[in-house]
Amino acid sequence: MKLGKLEIRIKSHYFAGLFLIILLTVALFRTDQNDVILEEQDSPVEEEHIARNVERKTGFSSDDTVSMCNLFSGRWVFDDVAYPLYDEKKCSFMTNEFACEKYGRKEFKYQNWRWQPHHCDLPRINGSAFMEKIRGKRVVFVGDSLNRNQWISMLCLIESSLRKSSPKVVVRNDNLLVFQAIEYNATIEFYWSPFLVESNGDSPEFHRVKDRMGFIWEHRCNLQCIYKRVQMKLRLYEMALNTWSDWLEININRTKTKLFFTSLSPAHFHGESWNGENCYNVTEPISKQDYWGIETDADMMHITESTIRKLEKQGLKVEYLNITHLSDYRKDAHPSIYKEFLPPPNEEQLSNPKSYSDCVHWCLPGVPDVWNQIIYDYIIKS
Repeated sequence: MKLGKLEIRIKSHYFAGLFLIILLTVALFRTDQNDVILEEQDSPVEEEHIARNVERKTGFSSDDTVSMCNLFSGRWVFDDVAYPLYDEKKCSFMTNEFACEKYGRKEFKYQNWRWQPHHCDLPRINGSAFMEKIRGKRVVFVGDSLNRNQWISMLCLIESSLRKSSPKVVVRNDNLLVFQAIEYNATIEFYWSPFLVESNGDSPEFHRVKDRMGFIWEHRCNLQCIYKRVQMKLRLYEMALNTWSDWLEININRTKTKLFFTSLSPAHFHGESWNGENCYNVTEPISKQDYWGIETDADMMHITESTIRKLEKQGLKVEYLNITHLSDYRKDAHPSIYKEFLPPPNEEQLSNPKSYSDCVHWCLPGVPDVWNQIIYDYIIKS
């Protein structure tokens, strides 16, 4: 598979910080536990109501198996018996961006929450089964630092299935990071492309540029001005996805490639809807069922869903994974101040930790492990 450049230029890094896009390309594509439930068990009628609300908010899922059991509608269950799924300190692939324990986080409950769909179970990842499934193939995550967050999670999840003598080495070639599992003749890769289309943020080292759309929102203007700028953002996003979909139609081998597109990864910088400020010093998930965060842009998600439907009508299947709602509960699971910052925070920031807390990415082990469990379920059943 050749990963080429798309031809639209967008001067924005706005999208990359707020949502997750995943492109996986491969040719093919329970245990009983003692649990503490986040809140009282809902009745079947209440669960159906919640599930319908989730579907209405986060849109469709394009796989028939999900219509029989909606993996994206459920609750977080505290499970300190079977979780975490791996040890941060023992993962050979862990990076300082997501190693919250290494950087001083003292409470570890964020590692012990298990996602429980309402009407079925989400299977644990069997690393050996997954690696057998992708034997002789490539798995490629494409996107921004949130995609890298999930890629590292996947490598940590499958590491136990590799021989101890196998090299745990990632090789870099410009924008592409490659891990090769030699005994399976398979690779699990990450390609840095924060907009999926060509942009001035494509350099892995120098992507924090000033000439970006995010600066538009910092200027003062009246309500009509704000409305126009919001419409501009949505239009640019639609243009980017149209270019992305045109590229897929031309370049993707439909008999050898399986595609996934994952919805927004929610941030928690503002706490108006859960009586807090940002994610700093937060240790519990949001307990309100059917919660919907104020920073989650449903209009952008609807544009994504419309684009994927158009592709399906043209004979190109893209599995759309609605991880937004399940992730939105987890305001406790961000790195906050517990990560490596480059450059390091200054004295003023250190005096006010909330001012520099990372409320976008996720600690590992953590929420991205669940995203990978869902992808694992799709791939194993395909």
